[in-house]
Amino acid sequence: MRSQYLLITCVCFWLPLVSFIISVASQKSTTGPGNVIEGNVFINGTTSIGRIDDDFVCATLDWWPPEKCDYGTCSWGRDSLLNLDLNNIKFLNAIKAFSPLKIRLGGTLQDKVIYERTGNGQPCDPFVKNNSEFLGFSQGCLPMSRWDELSVFFKKAGAVVVFGLNEISGKTIDSQGSAVGAWNSSNAESLIRYTVNNGYKIIRGWELGNELSGNGIGARVSADQYASDINSLQNVVQNIYAGFKVKPQIVAPGGFFDATWFTEFIKKAPKSLQVVSHHIYNLGPGVDDHLIEKILDPSSLDSTSQTFSSLQSILKNSGTQAVAWVGEAGGAYNSGHNLVTNAFVFSFWYLDQLGMASSFDTKTYCRQTLVGGNYGLLNTSTFAPNPDYYSVLLWHRLMGNKVLSTRFSGTNKIRAYAHCSKKTKGITLLLINLDGNTTVQARVSTENNSGVTKNSSMHEIQIPRTRFGTMHRVRGSKRVNDTRKEYHLTAKDGDLHSQTMLLNGKILNIDSSGLIPPLIPIDVNQLDPIIVAPFSIVFAQIPYIKLSACN
Repeated sequence: MRSQYLLITCVCFWLPLVSFIISVASQKSTTGPGNVIEGNVFINGTTSIGRIDDDFVCATLDWWPPEKCDYGTCSWGRDSLLNLDLNNIKFLNAIKAFSPLKIRLGGTLQDKVIYERTGNGQPCDPFVKNNSEFLGFSQGCLPMSRWDELSVFFKKAGAVVVFGLNEISGKTIDSQGSAVGAWNSSNAESLIRYTVNNGYKIIRGWELGNELSGNGIGARVSADQYASDINSLQNVVQNIYAGFKVKPQIVAPGGFFDATWFTEFIKKAPKSLQVVSHHIYNLGPGVDDHLIEKILDPSSLDSTSQTFSSLQSILKNSGTQAVAWVGEAGGAYNSGHNLVTNAFVFSFWYLDQLGMASSFDTKTYCRQTLVGGNYGLLNTSTFAPNPDYYSVLLWHRLMGNKVLSTRFSGTNKIRAYAHCSKKTKGITLLLINLDGNTTVQARVSTENNSGVTKNSSMHEIQIPRTRFGTMHRVRGSKRVNDTRKEYHLTAKDGDLHSQTMLLNGKILNIDSSGLIPPLIPIDVNQLDPIIVAPFSIVFAQIPYIKLSACN
């Protein structure tokens, strides 16, 4: 007995020194092939710093016809709202897997869409490419027969819809690009009334306009006029949905953030405005050959934090009840970049955006696109999931409403975010390793109301190998039977351009009937550090960490 006691005492005595050496080594370590470092995730569990919607995950469907081309490449195919194959079982199953998926219908051409009015005798023609026209296309029309098909499909798929309305209706565009005049609501009113009269209960929100804030894209509307137009939309919605216990949200402006413009708009917008939406394409044009370098650069990823912070501050100081949404985000504008924005590497950018947006109390984040262009969650022609689809499906299933303050020490190449877990006890931690040469062994420390920081105790250190990298296995706890669930996402053959994603080493593929594969975790002893392999993503569902913020 005495010799065992002495052994334990000795190990415990050396523990602080071992931890100190590891900590110093992690700070001084140089990146190289097979490099292994240790770091710490610090989570403040005293209170949450934000709260996201249950249907935080959102994806867009656009109006672009097949003739939409960028840099000599036409990447949209038949994925427009006007010609999308609604009978494709893969498409249906991809949406149903979210239960529900929020879908925003809109995009650049929404301000050139009119809605068919039955019985008025006017033709309802599709978009026609015409470079002399505003936005490069003629006016297009949504037939009510197509709206019927879309509405029935979305109900079947269990989706909720945010519809982007035409804000240019009734306005004239002057030589300076300003859209002048009041919004003519009559055509939008006919669509909204048709939707209600036909019992289509899919609408979560009506959004007015696309990228007309600030300097605008193609055209712009002043903040004062936009606020007045929103008031008109609110009156229309209140009138048509009179008697409805729950009414759709009013969403605007669906444009790029401009602090001066947004401040004025929010100040003058009616108090009934529920959502302030903005767009993000922070990586630049899709033609850029340096997109991957930007995605792997922490400072580049951090560039949008100022936008989130500024909008959050404006909303807090304005006294409005409106909340922030990202209404459209594709990373790289002009349809993205093939084998980058639809490949494994883009999950680094995408999941980091979800984590960052959440930490600034953004309620919904809409990805451009669900399908279409080179940045779809689904393949443009086959509807098979691209890697980002699986990344965001895991987010949707694991990350709960409450957002926790999280930071990582050890390397700036690890991006760390944590939420209270969704539908289970504990927390879910997201770790993204932007380093292709370094395996990171992450330990979690938490702080509760008492201000006491808790960490895993270490008594006996072993270093076995796993297919995800070298792992410190720690034994000696009274709770060795407690486990966490981990989801390790990697690219096939380690190729960042790959459109095939692996979950815990196994390829994710839909089956012959188009069903989304089960996303099965591995169980890991609670005392083992979280191993984040080079160029990998880890979701760790940790039930044994109980924080006051998650009560």
